[in-house]
Amino acid sequence: MKYTRQSSLLLLVLLVSQLAISQEVIMVDSTGVAKENPLLNTSLENRVVDSLKPFKRFKAEGVSAVVGEYVVLDSDIDKSYLEFQQNGVSTDDITRCELLGKLMEDKLYLHQAKIDSIMVTDAELNPQVDQLVQYMIGQLGSEEKVVDYYRKDNLLQLKEELRDAKRDLELANRMQARVVENVEVTPEEVRVFFFAIPEDERPVFSAEVEVAQIVVEPKITEASKQAVIDRLNEFRADIVENGASFATKAVLYSKDGAAGKGGLLPSMRRGDPYAKEFKDVAFSLLEGEVSEPFETEFGFHILKVDKIRGQEIDVRHIILFPELSESTINEAKERVEKIRTSIINDSISFGDAARLYSDELTTRNNGGQLTNPQTLDTRLDLTKMDPTLSAQVYNLKEGEVSKIFIDQDRTGKKTFKFLTVSKRYDEHPADFVKDYEKIKELALRQKQITTIEKWQDKHIKNTYVNVNEDYQDCDFASDWVKKIK
Repeated sequence: MKYTRQSSLLLLVLLVSQLAISQEVIMVDSTGVAKENPLLNTSLENRVVDSLKPFKRFKAEGVSAVVGEYVVLDSDIDKSYLEFQQNGVSTDDITRCELLGKLMEDKLYLHQAKIDSIMVTDAELNPQVDQLVQYMIGQLGSEEKVVDYYRKDNLLQLKEELRDAKRDLELANRMQARVVENVEVTPEEVRVFFFAIPEDERPVFSAEVEVAQIVVEPKITEASKQAVIDRLNEFRADIVENGASFATKAVLYSKDGAAGKGGLLPSMRRGDPYAKEFKDVAFSLLEGEVSEPFETEFGFHILKVDKIRGQEIDVRHIILFPELSESTINEAKERVEKIRTSIINDSISFGDAARLYSDELTTRNNGGQLTNPQTLDTRLDLTKMDPTLSAQVYNLKEGEVSKIFIDQDRTGKKTFKFLTVSKRYDEHPADFVKDYEKIKELALRQKQITTIEKWQDKHIKNTYVNVNEDYQDCDFASDWVKKIK
């Protein structure tokens, strides 16, 4: 079990870290040995000693291993260490041998993916790359600053390198998914797995709760809606008739996170997760055209199409929210208090009240019951819940109703809410009957790891592998050095 958790963590962090681009620039002397880079503010020696476990000087482009047609360099291992540090992960217990082993596994997946003709197209990767680049621009301020920060010649070169890194990552993921796609566990295998674990080593499951909610939204008046529409029409007229800058108005007035980028939403495709109404308007406009005001579940918008590139468009938008009057806020507060009082007085059950009165559509028909978005289960781990939600239910007993509190979503919309704990599960050692589904998940994960190990052993034997003599004594999880002895 310990090996499984450690391997899973290493796999996860390394897969994520492959998306990053190391900023380390290594200068090499005539002997091929890394030396101090005068372009950096501090010496290479200081940077390495401060951020990594100390190790001997190395040839910057020395080959650590070859797997099929893919090469792992010493500098790839050092880049992985740096990326761990950049992601806030301690490297104290991660050896160079472990990192090399993981990098060789990735290359083996890539090698086999090519043999099996697994493809990842540019069309799949471009939106991800564009989104990542726009995020970088948002963080640093301009394309020029991004190019300079990552020490590239131009933005196109940066995108190409990002695309290559993401393609390798996706190919490795797809190859690994293919290896385990048909792996299943039977009830007997789950039983054998569980009872093979010594009783004092069985996992301890955290405290969990099942939570239901009732949400009451202040009603927005028609007058408030019209005021927002009139305001957006003023913006549109100034832009269309007077040549005012759409981007400037977005910065000054728009109420979402894109405002700082002039309302820009780059590389939008029809399949992207935007509101249907938003996409319908965006893809109905010509380049340079500004829409009339329209409504989505998030608010009221106008948008402009900056650029059309085949199936992709760059759009800018301005979003505003109707103002809530004091009277509508007080009306909602009175309504939610009456609902809560009726439940406490046993005039109505919490579930029935949620179905009749809650304004939250996704949970209303289920009696207000919340679900875990990762597992789709109703049991929520208290240690992994949203802190605001956890604080409201942490001390609630089963059936007890929380106080009313004000919740605010990412658009700034405020609602009144109260909760109940439908069921509470205290922290406990794994129980085969009560925790069967969790144990089944652990058994499946262990079987998948075993399947992957067998797959690796088989394909290592059938693939050209050469490990540098500096790593011959490594205790790899897979037998990477056996075939060259």
